[in-house]
Amino acid sequence: MRTESTPGARGPVFCGVDTHADSHWLCVLDWRGRKVLSRQFPADAAGYEALAGAIAAAGEPACVAMEGTSSYGAGLTRHLASLGMPVREALSPARMQRRRPGQGKCDEADAERAARAAMSGSKLGTPKSQDGWVDGVRCMLAARSGAVKARTSAINTARSLLTTAPEGLRSRFRGMGGPRLMEELPSVRAEGALGAALGALADLWEAARDAALDMERAIEASLEENCPALLAMYGCGPVSAAKLAVAAGDNPGRLRSEASFAAICGACPIPASSGKTVRHRLNRGGDRQANSALHEIARQRVMRDPETAEYAERARGRGKSDREVMRCLKRYVAREAYRALMHPHEIRRPGDAS
Repeated sequence: MRTESTPGARGPVFCGVDTHADSHWLCVLDWRGRKVLSRQFPADAAGYEALAGAIAAAGEPACVAMEGTSSYGAGLTRHLASLGMPVREALSPARMQRRRPGQGKCDEADAERAARAAMSGSKLGTPKSQDGWVDGVRCMLAARSGAVKARTSAINTARSLLTTAPEGLRSRFRGMGGPRLMEELPSVRAEGALGAALGALADLWEAARDAALDMERAIEASLEENCPALLAMYGCGPVSAAKLAVAAGDNPGRLRSEASFAAICGACPIPASSGKTVRHRLNRGGDRQANSALHEIARQRVMRDPETAEYAERARGRGKSDREVMRCLKRYVAREAYRALMHPHEIRRPGDAS
């Protein structure tokens, strides 16, 4: 499908792209906001070339606003950036509250909204570059997550089979924790079909455990080489550090301030005041993986760091709930993580001035 309102444009043009797994929809506006081109392109190398050619034929691109520059639009983003086109991240229609009364939803309309956002310069961000060590960490983090899920699934399946197993077999494993159970299961491999199934699950668990450990070691090695300041943060392990690095991307300089990073991580305060009550609530938006990393770091500090525990007690004494205390701690950790990302080889010691 193709729609053209004018045969071409002179001067700058503003482009919007709605990205999907198999196709991308391009909308081009001229400097007056008139639609020059609206067309669908395949999401492959030939489609990228054709889409870039369509933009160049329409005029000089002042801005290309694209949804999903880190997902479905990653390949197109890299291609357009290699041609020197100014690509920006456009907020998805869902995040722009597209489902307003009287406002429809289709790929063509989404692309036009992105193009008009490019023209106005509002609700745009700088895409992650995805060409450095952080993208490698992102891939390893995804592989580790899959291995951890497989490991947990193997334990759950084994427990389910043991629930209906003969009492003699069940009693041998009663009360065992997950890891010990999986280490003992190979001993029943020869005891019929059930034993063979339990032995296979034990093999799967062991392979998943080893894969997760291998990925974690590789992640830690990459962080030690490229951003030791994150690992040096109190309570921050390699997995938490990796989640924070992935949230920032290979070009953390795209973030305007530490407040921007906190917003990306869903750690910025949300006003929830009413009348004489002045308070802030949790932010349930942002990158939830990065938010979980901040939460884990803050939790470790409350348990192990006397100064943090003392702060938490003082905050509770002022009437703050446990959730509000955790929100404040996560905001502080986000500020510290931002400094580490901006100065990856500058390791701060306890007591250093902020």
